[in-house]
Amino acid sequence: MSLRTPAVFVSCALLLAAPAAARHAWDDTSLSADARANLVLKAMKQDEKLSLVFGYFGSPKPDKNFVPPAESRMGSAGYVPGIPRLGIPPQWITDAGMGVATQRDSADSFRERTALPAGIAVAATFNPDIARAGGAMIGSESRASGFNVLLGGGVDLLREPRSGRNFEYAGEDPLLAGTIVGASVQGIQSQGVISTVKHWALNDQETGRHIYSTDMDDAAAHMSDFLAFELALEKGQPGSVMCSYNKVRSLYACESDYLLNQVLKSRFKYPGYVMSDWGAVYSTERAALAGLDQQSAGIFDDQPWFGKPLKQAIQNHKVPQSRLDDMARRILRSIFTVGLYDRPITDAKIDFEANKKVAQAAAEESIVLLKNKNNVLPIARTAKRILIIGGHADRGIISGGGSSTVFPAGGIAVPGLDVKGWYGPIVYIPSSPMAALMGHLPQTPFKYLDGSDAAAAAKEAAKSDVVLVFATQWSTEDVDHPMNLDGNQDELIRTVAAANPNTVVVVESGNPIFMPWADQVAGIVEAWFPGSGGGEAIARVLLGEVDASGRLPATFPASLDQFPQPTLPGAGLKDPFVINYPEGAAVGYKWFDKKNLKPLFPFGYGLSYTQFAYSDLGAAVVDGKLTVHFTVKNVGSRAGKDAPQIYVSPKNGGWEAPKRLAGWSKVSLAPGASIAVTLTVDPRLLSVHDGKGWKLSEGPFVVSLGASSADIKESVEASGALSR
Repeated sequence: MSLRTPAVFVSCALLLAAPAAARHAWDDTSLSADARANLVLKAMKQDEKLSLVFGYFGSPKPDKNFVPPAESRMGSAGYVPGIPRLGIPPQWITDAGMGVATQRDSADSFRERTALPAGIAVAATFNPDIARAGGAMIGSESRASGFNVLLGGGVDLLREPRSGRNFEYAGEDPLLAGTIVGASVQGIQSQGVISTVKHWALNDQETGRHIYSTDMDDAAAHMSDFLAFELALEKGQPGSVMCSYNKVRSLYACESDYLLNQVLKSRFKYPGYVMSDWGAVYSTERAALAGLDQQSAGIFDDQPWFGKPLKQAIQNHKVPQSRLDDMARRILRSIFTVGLYDRPITDAKIDFEANKKVAQAAAEESIVLLKNKNNVLPIARTAKRILIIGGHADRGIISGGGSSTVFPAGGIAVPGLDVKGWYGPIVYIPSSPMAALMGHLPQTPFKYLDGSDAAAAAKEAAKSDVVLVFATQWSTEDVDHPMNLDGNQDELIRTVAAANPNTVVVVESGNPIFMPWADQVAGIVEAWFPGSGGGEAIARVLLGEVDASGRLPATFPASLDQFPQPTLPGAGLKDPFVINYPEGAAVGYKWFDKKNLKPLFPFGYGLSYTQFAYSDLGAAVVDGKLTVHFTVKNVGSRAGKDAPQIYVSPKNGGWEAPKRLAGWSKVSLAPGASIAVTLTVDPRLLSVHDGKGWKLSEGPFVVSLGASSADIKESVEASGALSR
């Protein structure tokens, strides 16, 4: 059966008929979600409670001869049966992040959906509104596809630049990551779909992800990775949190009382439920008592730990009945809070053109202009000959691999790029930058070369006005990778740049990369994995139809020796190992500041096609809060967008690094226009964590306004009595 149309789910949709009016006491929408959940819990039988805390994989798993339940959605990541007697709907679960990501049951059987730009690209917009709109788009396609639980968004910090999963996340700074992911979660859940924040916690590389233990002290964790999660939870209020594969302090994350009970549920006061990652459960009693609420897709674990073993553990008084009640209550609460009970999902037609525009808008604001020597960009419309090289730019744009893979509307643009392992294929989305450029410049001659012959490419480059080299680096879940471009791309760029001084490199990657050719080319554009509207977005930025307004959410190192750990922890090891993370809370730009290192490109950096001036910086403590104000003016000749950033530090030092990002504003200004910006700084960004709680640092504080972490324009001091 083909999965290319949502029509295959029509019969299943009938199972989701809305509860009859006033059939149950918990139908009363004037009651709180907690009250409604408690009413249901009192009416539940023991086996019904147990059914809520155990999930099934929703697709065939040939290696274990697994046949999913008939009620599951084919292609789904998971399924938790409903309770028809009580009107509780099933949970139909799909992978997500960039879009509705479904499993395949054969080489040509998959569901086509819209792909947002990668998570790191959405973070590069520095625009929560963009993240929220993208989340709403994903949520709407989830509903239309028959799914009501989305396994996104990811908020693990970009602590290890080589991690294959960085493209799913939101960069290296906890404030930026938590804000952007929180906004995305808001968008998803606005559609009546549960969003899952993941992977909790300290899951910052893929190498050895099932066997390594992160040993980080409580204070450092709270001031880095934990803060990103805390902010995402506060801003997004997701229905679920997913615990990760790795160990923390020698205990698996999904059976860590420290992570689940002490930090997440007690310190953060998180009211939702904790689901496991697929294959991350190793026990019954230990996991249940530690705070795991749902074993997801038990077929991936050694056994169904929350099936009969949990029932027996309760009967034998090894797990208290109150723990099972708490598990079920938390799941029910999220079902009511987000809308699964009151807003049953039904299959619907998807407006792919409208959703593609949402993805394109995100891509346009995410693209970062890193270099623009002699104003080689925007491309002059008077260019007589444009050469495009590499990256399959004549056919589409690359995307990331693994469980977040979105199979795009229109099919895979470059078929046959399978890779060893479950995380393939390499998917190119049919959004050609070359076709988009040609559409905007119909009178300009274009030529495409695949880049396999560097000498031939250089020969053609010498005859062209502008050369665009599209450089790609595929990354995927389950695999970390070097930061050099794959294959011969670095040498290709050097050779072409030597032949034509107007060479621009457009990078499609999910991570920071090394650029040994940076000094030899005229222009560099970081386009990330730009999603379903990526080709058009790249063309519009290159032509200057929209400003280049993306800013880097992660530092681009100049070399391996700048890393806290130049050798990737665990590389080549099969036995368990420990990662200590010598940088502690000083992640990314904080490490570079602390060690006085000069990166290739700093956090927050990005050029524009216009110029901005900052002035009138002021800071004061008002009603116990640090308030900052400044003015931004477009002093250039064209409209543009900017993301001025506020950094803070105590004048007398004592933090993990010289300064922290404390706020920013994405502004859009016409030529000559200005805007006054006021920001209030979260007290946690003016505090240190002592392992028990946040303690406000002593002032005065230095408040700095900059265009990046390395480009500070103005600083002032602020003092006064702060309150938490």
